[in-house]
Parts: sequence; structure tokens; C-alpha cells
Amino acid sequence: MRKLIIASTSTLHGTAYLEYLTDTLKSHFQGVTKLVFIPFARPSGISHDAYTEKVTTAFAKLNIEVVGLHTFDDAAAALTHAQAIFTGGGNTFVLVKELHERNLFPVLLDAINSGTPYLGCSAGSNICGQSMQTTNDMPIVMPPSFQTLGVLPFNLNPHFLDADAQSKHMGETRETRIQEYHAFNTTPVLGLREGSWLEVSDEKIILKGALTARWFTPQQSATELEPETDLTKM
Repeated sequence: MRKLIIASTSTLHGTAYLEYLTDTLKSHFQGVTKLVFIPFARPSGISHDAYTEKVTTAFAKLNIEVVGLHTFDDAAAALTHAQAIFTGGGNTFVLVKELHERNLFPVLLDAINSGTPYLGCSAGSNICGQSMQTTNDMPIVMPPSFQTLGVLPFNLNPHFLDADAQSKHMGETRETRIQEYHAFNTTPVLGLREGSWLEVSDEKIILKGALTARWFTPQQSATELEPETDLTKM
């Protein structure tokens, strides 16, 4: 049975890394003593060791040991045999490029479909959609493909921001950018605000957190989805 937490962000303003998800993660990773962390959303020039150490500190509070995937000689085997997996945030283009070039997408999907508990934040959540095409990140590298895990039957826009009527910024809003995506693509998009996450149990997908999420489909007005909405068949 698939078991995923797909979060918009890792950190809320004024809180520690992953702190707002503590109770959820205690339940999600119940019985887990060691977790494999995928740090590839950060460029290799920005230390994967330092990123892993940050995650290690957060999971120490849950008594879970963290091992960075970059430290294994056989990354595919590490994912296959992992008790649990966490993919952190950063740049989605970098993450997707690394996973494609290392041929890890099929291995990661097999692990998830086999019931390995998975946590994704930001870029690590983007890869759960049908493609990475609704990320907010800069295309600083070119992945071989925009295709991702396809665990969700839609795409995500993590860190979704509403237009600020008081702002003097005249650039395009997130909603406009998603409408532009739908000029060429039909896959629905969920705008996931910071502090919200999706809980996936087998085929069931539930919106969690205190905030609504914004749902976009081609040629239709965007709608607000209340917490606890079941997105399984949307």
C-alpha cells in the first residue's frame, strides 16, 4: 500500500525545519529507525553532506537515523531496501536531472508502490506529479525529460501564492503562470499553499493542513478546495 506525505514546504516562517509536520511524521514513520534522504535537489557544489546533516538534526527528534543517498555506491539498491525515503526541496530541474541520469525514477516508484513510506517537500513533492512542468524553479540545468513519478494524477505547484492586491509588483501571478501551462497542457494542477500537504494512502489522496488549496483545470475557473478534500478522483 502506498504511503506518502507530499508537503508544499519543509519550513514555515518562525518554526524549525519540518517542525510543523512533527505529529504527522511521527505517525507516518511509525516503526522506522533509518531513513534514506535524497539531497539531489541541491546542486552538487552545495554540499550534500551539509544538507543531509540538517535533515539528520530534524529526524533525531523522532529517533530516526538519516543516511544520504549520495553516500551509497549502489543508490538503486539503497532505495530498494530503504525503510523510508525523504526527498528534500531545492531546485526541481536539478533533482529531476539527477534522478533521470542515475536511472532512479523507476526504482523510487517501485519502492513507493511497494509500501515504503515516502516524504517529499517542495521539489521532492513536485516529482510526485505527472510532470515537473508547474514548478516555480529556474531552469538552471536541462533534465533529459520533464516526466516524473506520476504518483498523483495531477501536477503540483508548491509554495502557491495568491495575488497581493496591495503589492506594486506588476509581474505575472502564479495563477497566470498556471493558466499559461494550460494553454498547452491538460493535466490539472493543485496550487498547494505553504503549511498544506497531501496524505496518500494507497489510492486515496487527502488534502491536509489548515488552509484551502487552489485547483486548476483547462478552460474552467479555478476553485478552492477545503482541508480534508478527497482528491482521489478529481
